[in-house]
Amino acid sequence: MAIITGAGIVVKLVLLLLLSFSVVSWAIILFKFFQVYRAKSESERFMDFFWKSKRFDAIASQTDRFANSPLSLLFNEGYSELKKVVETDGKSDTSVLSTDLGGVENVSRALRRATNSEITRLEKYLTFLATTGSTSPFIGLFGTVWGIMTAFEGIGKTGSASLAVVAPGIAEALIATAIGLVAAIPAVMAYNHFQHKIRVLINEMDSFSSEFLNIVQRTIAGK
Repeated sequence: MAIITGAGIVVKLVLLLLLSFSVVSWAIILFKFFQVYRAKSESERFMDFFWKSKRFDAIASQTDRFANSPLSLLFNEGYSELKKVVETDGKSDTSVLSTDLGGVENVSRALRRATNSEITRLEKYLTFLATTGSTSPFIGLFGTVWGIMTAFEGIGKTGSASLAVVAPGIAEALIATAIGLVAAIPAVMAYNHFQHKIRVLINEMDSFSSEFLNIVQRTIAGK
C-alpha cells in the first residue's frame, strides 16, 4: 500500500484501471460459473425427464422446472413450431405430423435459431474476459515502462544512481506488472474453462436437436 500511495499519478491511473478490470472479471467469473453450472445440471435432469416421458405435451407442461436448461428451450421452440405446422395443416392432434408446407424443415430451422440464441446467451460477457486476459499485461507493461522512466528521471535530477533514488521508480514498475498479471491470469483461465463447458453444452444441444428431429421423422414415417 505504501508503494501504491507513493506512486505517480500515471501509475495510479494504470493500477486503478487494472483493478477495475479485475473486479469486473471476477464478477463475470462468478456469474458465468453459476449460469453454466445450472445449465449443465438442469440439462441432465431434463434429458432424464425427456426420455422417461412418452408424450410431447406432457413434457411441455413441465419445462418450467428446467428454466435454465438450453435443452428445455430447444424443446419449447421445436414443439411450438410443430403445433404451428399442425394448426396450419388443419389438424388438432399433435401426434399426427405432416411434411406439407415444409413442416419438418420449419422445426429444424426453429431448433437452429434456438441453438444460436442459447449460444449467444451462454457466451455473453466472455469477450470481456478475453479482453482482460490479453490487454492487462500490456497495460501493466505500460506502468512498468513509466516507472522505469520515473527512475531514470530521478537519476537525472539528482545525478546519483543510488538505491534510494532508483528504488521508488522500480517499485512502481514492479507493482504495475504484478497487478497486470493478477488481473490477466484468472481471466484467461476462466475464459478457457467456460469455453470448454459451453462447447460441451453446444454438443448436447446439437445432439438433442438431432434426436428431436429423428423422433418427428419416425413419427411421420409411421403414419
